[in-house]
Amino acid sequence: MAISQDIYGGNDYLPRRYHSWMTEPGRVVIIARRDRKLVALESGLLVDGGETVIVEGLRVCPNERGCGLAGVIQRFVDGYIKRVYPNVKTKRLTRGDDPGPEKLSKFTLLARRAILSLWGDSEGFDSFVSGLKEKLLVSDESNSSSPLVPVKDLDALKTILLDSDLSSRLQLPGGAIIQDWQPLKLMESNLHILARRNLMWFVDGSGGKPLFMSFHTPPYSIPFNGGSLRFNIDLYGTDTSLAKKALTAHLNSVKSEIQGLVLVHIYMHQTLWEDLKQFCEGHETVKQFRDYWEQLFLEREP
Repeated sequence: MAISQDIYGGNDYLPRRYHSWMTEPGRVVIIARRDRKLVALESGLLVDGGETVIVEGLRVCPNERGCGLAGVIQRFVDGYIKRVYPNVKTKRLTRGDDPGPEKLSKFTLLARRAILSLWGDSEGFDSFVSGLKEKLLVSDESNSSSPLVPVKDLDALKTILLDSDLSSRLQLPGGAIIQDWQPLKLMESNLHILARRNLMWFVDGSGGKPLFMSFHTPPYSIPFNGGSLRFNIDLYGTDTSLAKKALTAHLNSVKSEIQGLVLVHIYMHQTLWEDLKQFCEGHETVKQFRDYWEQLFLEREP
């Protein structure tokens, strides 16, 4: 998997996902070979009832970079999708860097989300979570807003996600939920995709119209520092108290699974970032991994 060398600073998901991509329903993986060696790759996932393709996983081997190969495979994938899946009307992608106005002008920017990144060792993870719980108690935020409840029943989750005013109530980015960098419209056909992801969901228990929702993707291995874990948490809503409770609940639910070094990436509405950063400060071993950065949600015609 040398193709992942230096990708995302060692945070690349591809080594973990590559083999499952080969059999995932609705996924296309295009690989380029030179002299029988894999030199480039890009993938597309058909979502939104087959009307949208999410493009992801663009990679070029280190010794082939800077030669225009990325553009070649991108054009090939675009042409292949048009030819084989003529019902596709929209191409969507997410990225974690701002490509500048020239490249952005080719897309419609649907949303920006703030990302808080932490890192630490498993030995200090337990005490970090305990510290967050204590902060909630001291600030009385554990009682000041409605409780968070886990949602495991798929029918209950379906009722929540297909509520017509959920998007405006939670200020969803571009009217979608983004699971581990994959943007999905709130429609029934996409619920089957989410069901395959083994996600852990929390919603505020204020009744049938939640004001906050969150989920996490199970921790998975990445190449960082010779082998680490990556843990992604997605928060939806703008209530700071509920965001703190949700973050603590997600971290608490996986603390027994954490071994070695872990990088935690928390995706949220931009208004929450500063408060959550301060909420997570002050621990000896779990610290902020990088400064404020953003997830961009982009769209264009295929």
